[in-house]
Order: sequence, then C-alpha cells, then structure tokens
Amino acid sequence: MTIPKPSQNLTALPPYVFVHVDEVKAQARAKGLDLIDMAMGNPDQPTPKHIVEELCRAASSETWTHRYPSTKGTDRLRKAIAGWYKARFNVDLNPDTEVLPLIGSKEGLAHLYYAFATKKDYIVATNPSYPVHYFTVSLAGAKLKMLPLGERNKFVPDLSKIPPRIADKTKILILNYPNNPTGATLDNTKLFEDAIAFAKNREMIVLHDFAYSEIAFDGYQPPSFMQVPGAKECGVEYHSLSKSFNMAGWRIGFVVGNAEVIKHLAKFKSFHDYGVPGFIQEAAAAALSGPQDCVKEICATYQRRRDAIVESFTAAGWKVPTPRASMYVWTKLPKACRKMTSLEFVDKLILEEGVAVSPGTGFGPHGEGYVRIAMVTSEDRIREAATRIKRFIAKHSAPVAA
Repeated sequence: MTIPKPSQNLTALPPYVFVHVDEVKAQARAKGLDLIDMAMGNPDQPTPKHIVEELCRAASSETWTHRYPSTKGTDRLRKAIAGWYKARFNVDLNPDTEVLPLIGSKEGLAHLYYAFATKKDYIVATNPSYPVHYFTVSLAGAKLKMLPLGERNKFVPDLSKIPPRIADKTKILILNYPNNPTGATLDNTKLFEDAIAFAKNREMIVLHDFAYSEIAFDGYQPPSFMQVPGAKECGVEYHSLSKSFNMAGWRIGFVVGNAEVIKHLAKFKSFHDYGVPGFIQEAAAAALSGPQDCVKEICATYQRRRDAIVESFTAAGWKVPTPRASMYVWTKLPKACRKMTSLEFVDKLILEEGVAVSPGTGFGPHGEGYVRIAMVTSEDRIREAATRIKRFIAKHSAPVAA
C-alpha cells in the first residue's frame, strides 16, 4: 500500500534550511563538540515567576481552564491586551471586536493568508524575512512578490517599486519592524503612512508583525503601526509574548486592529482550532496587566549580550553592526569567508568550532552572504564563541599550500 503524494503547494516548498542546520548541530554534538548555539531565536531565560505562578493557580483552581477554550479568547485576556496597548502606545482598542488571542503569532499569520488570499491574489513580503512571512504564501495557494531589503535602503522597503499590475492584485502587504532577521528599525512612521496610502482605494490588508516591540536598546522606542492615523481602516498588528516575557514555549500571541479582519480571522480559527488553553490565557493576562519590570530586565539582558557580541566578535576579526532592537545581529560573512555561501559557512563553523548561527538564506534568497546571530546565550559563552570564531577566521584566511 502506498500513500498519496502531498499537495503541490507543499511540494513546491524547498527543504527547510533550519532542519538541515539542526542535523549539522547533531553531527557536531556526536563528534563531542561543546556546541554554542546562537542559531534559533529561542529565549534561554525562564518565564518570570509571577506569570508561572498565575498559570499554576489557574490550572489548579479554575476548573473551566480544563475545558475547550473559546476561539475568541477570554474577556480578561482581551481587556488586558487592550489595556496594554493603551499604556504602551496610547492606542484605543475595543477588546470585543479589535483584539484576538492567537496560539502564537506564527499560526495567526498563516491563518490570515488562508482566510483572505486566493490563487489569483498576491501577498507582498519583504525579504530577507521571518520565513512564515513568505513560505506560507505557497501553502495558502496565493502568489508571492518579494521586496528586497539591503544595506543600501537600510533594510526598509520602497513600496513604489511594486509594479501597478501586482499592486492592484495585492491582498496582503507584510511589514515587520523591528525586523527579523535584520534587526532594522524605523526612525519614524513614514513607512506606515506610505503603506496606508498604498492600501487606500485597494482591497488590501496591511499586516505589521510587531513581535520585537519590547526588545529595543539605547533608549529607542519602536513605533506601533496602530499609532498612525488610518491604520485601523486597513490593517492589523501582530504581537507575541514569546520574546517580551520569555514565553516562547507557551504559544500565546495576539492580533489587533481592523474589526472586519479580526472577525473573519476568528471565523477561520473557529473551524481550524479551539484557541489558547485557558490557564495560559490567565497567565498571559497577568503578564500584560501586571508589573513590567521583568520586561525591562529581559531587554537589559539582551542589550548586554548585544554589546558582548559586537565587542568580542569585532575584536576577533569579524566586524558586526550594532542593532537598536530585536534579539539578533545580522551581518555579512567575515571577509576571509566570503567565497563561501552562507550555508557553507554555517556548516563549517558548526562542525569545526561548535558555534551555530543561522544562514542568511534561511530567511529567503535576499539573505545570501549574511548570517543571523541570536542573543540566546550568556556573555561568557558569547566571548568563548568569539575566541573560536577568531581561530576559524585565521584558518580560512591562511593561504593554501602549493
């Protein structure tokens, strides 16, 4: 007996680069290497204690949390999300119509494509970008238009470069600042204003992925798309508790904004899933409505790690930029290694020195020549990684004997 072939939408996708990187990391561990893993943006610090305690309280004493959760989410969590947005960005949200909890922002992003896009529609995504921004377009059966990001444009897209024939068929425009993987930030809200003008008179959703709003350094405050006049008329903003509160494994996020978009996304989810477990919603509400000192401490930890990466890697012979936000350093390969592809560089660095970073091509074709370094290990381990990298660069800089 044989099983049928998978759908063409799935078959059209290339192998996921990070599965390959995980396999190479396993090879390094099998060789006995002490692996310093800075590849995945997976927070290594624990969830703040008061949030864990609220989850335990809810699971042990609120028996309703053991039942199927509502797709719409609890009143308490939706009000906490709206209250948090008001406190952080001075944005007013109706918790009943303009807020929707998600099982992590990743599934919520993908579900929006399924809910709105058809095979004749375009989804416009910047690139390099978080893979779900563009890979899931194929799964949803829509067409993809990539807007290249590069150092020349400070990793900010020029929407005027979208051809009119594609613009008129664009169903969703995806933006992401602070940006993953590049760490790029916006100095003002001009890009958001341009996006709103671009969507005007078109049947289009502007989607802003705001997962890194709280991971910003040196006094920088990332702007929210929802702060811009007209944003609610055409757009939604996605957020996650994964990075802000070290809750990546809890799978809890949310989307806010246009009530019609929220309504249709909730309808899709009602057929596709049940929603976030109740005890996790209770903990998320406590996180958002409780003291925010823990968020500042988490951000301060990332800033110290950023500084350690910039200082120690540069001293090792690999000059890297200093991002103002996110938990990543996005940088070109060391000069001595630029004859390699980003994946070749990553494979060799893992297998020869036990240091794992992510290849730029894992974030799309416009990521070639770069790697992403995640701030997910201690400063001591970062400096040890720099020592190994210095040795790696020296080895690959040496002339080959005749």
